[in-house]
Amino acid sequence: MRKVFLVAWLLLPALGAAYHYGPGQERLLLDDVGRKVAAAEAAIKAGDFRGADKAYGEALATLPPKKVKAARRLRLERAKVQMQASKLPTAHNDLEVLLKELEDDSKANKTLLDETRSALANSKYYMTWLMRLEGQPKEKWEPMIEAARQNYRILAEKTESSRSPKLAKKNREDLEASIRLARMDLSDLQGLPLPSQ
Repeated sequence: MRKVFLVAWLLLPALGAAYHYGPGQERLLLDDVGRKVAAAEAAIKAGDFRGADKAYGEALATLPPKKVKAARRLRLERAKVQMQASKLPTAHNDLEVLLKELEDDSKANKTLLDETRSALANSKYYMTWLMRLEGQPKEKWEPMIEAARQNYRILAEKTESSRSPKLAKKNREDLEASIRLARMDLSDLQGLPLPSQ
């Protein structure tokens, strides 16, 4: 019995090393990702959106490739931060790619899909606002606001029968705002402050 116990005791360091250099490496990576996400969230609370963008970028670069769901969530959060960090075109492009991926994946999280659709609609809304202020012709900005309106309409219809009247109200207001933006005269638009998130 003593020999069995002694052999087991001597094998423990080898088993620990095997775990550490095998599956333990992924856990170490995930711990590192968690620290970077926490840093991004702290930066958001402090109003440092560029710092949050950088931290989310590092977290995405560290995340193992097979963690697709987590990567999609991080990509969405990063895009939201980028819209606050004056990187609207970059966020818009990333959101379009992410929404396409989620729509093509039948197993995709529906809540994440709706959040991505909402963020993309917001980016299109803000881009339309800026395009109009720059004096671009209607042919350029109208497809952008129409796409935002359609996304807002989809969200409003989904939440109308939901148990969240607050979210349904927000989605209806977003839809109405997109319609107003499309119909608003440029002189009226120029007199308004830039919208914020």
